[in-house]
Amino acid sequence: MSYRKIVLAGGNGYLGGLLAKHFSDLAEEVIILARKPQAEKGNIKTILWDGKTAGSWIKALENTDLLINLCGKNVNCRYTRKNQEEIINSRVIPTRLLGKVISAIETPPKLWINITSATIYRHAEDRPQDEYTGEIGYGFSIDVCKAWEKSFFESETPKTRKIALRMGIVLGRTDGAFPRLLNLVKFGLGGKQGNGNQYVNWVHEQDAIHSIAWLLKNSAIEGVVNCTSPNAVTNTILMQTIRKAYGIPFGLPAPAWLLAIGARIIGTETELILKSRWVKPTVLLNNEFQFQYGKIEEAVHDIVSLRI
Repeated sequence: MSYRKIVLAGGNGYLGGLLAKHFSDLAEEVIILARKPQAEKGNIKTILWDGKTAGSWIKALENTDLLINLCGKNVNCRYTRKNQEEIINSRVIPTRLLGKVISAIETPPKLWINITSATIYRHAEDRPQDEYTGEIGYGFSIDVCKAWEKSFFESETPKTRKIALRMGIVLGRTDGAFPRLLNLVKFGLGGKQGNGNQYVNWVHEQDAIHSIAWLLKNSAIEGVVNCTSPNAVTNTILMQTIRKAYGIPFGLPAPAWLLAIGARIIGTETELILKSRWVKPTVLLNNEFQFQYGKIEEAVHDIVSLRI
């Protein structure tokens, strides 16, 4: 075993499950901080917390190699005032709590990674946005990201290295965006969405996991890190690639006006589809992280071939 203990706060979701499985082979124990109890699976166990108050769970953070904070209400909903408050509070409150606890314990985590979002950057069709020259956007989703990262960096944790990992859209086999896009393709609806020119900053699930494991080993890196493929693609290319991989040559497009109607019906926001997210992972590239699935054709082929 390479590590003694890995802790995942809010780790019961899709990405948390993948990370728990990955690190279970590398660490003596993996602890998930969650609101609901779960049966132990090998060296993976769950400790209850509410993400709001201190409790016995604090002991789990002592002598930890890595803490990953994945807390946050799903943004795939209508931005009503109630949902906006829940989206912000579900991110800011647990992050501030973790910062307060880490600054107080004697042997805190060596590395704390907060999974934030690459959607913090502006709508970009002209050039990629990176950690050094990227421009912060405006609007509710960006306000969420700014408050999220502020709550992360405001705590003083001299014994703990901190990374805000601005994650792109994770493409994988079992959950997240990809199964939904594939369903559109299957039913003949896999054409471009809107004008199709908006960029999609994506990352294969295995590259997302391996980048986190890689950051744990590379102790000189801290601060903001983008976790996206180095090759963002337009929505048109993404949908074409999925159709080709699945063997369906045609897909009906969905113009913006139709997306607006559909978004209201299914309870989401068109921004999640139409915003152009062109993001470059310069920190990872400059430090020679190797993407296993750097091109969208490679990523989609891997995912589809294991689903059929």
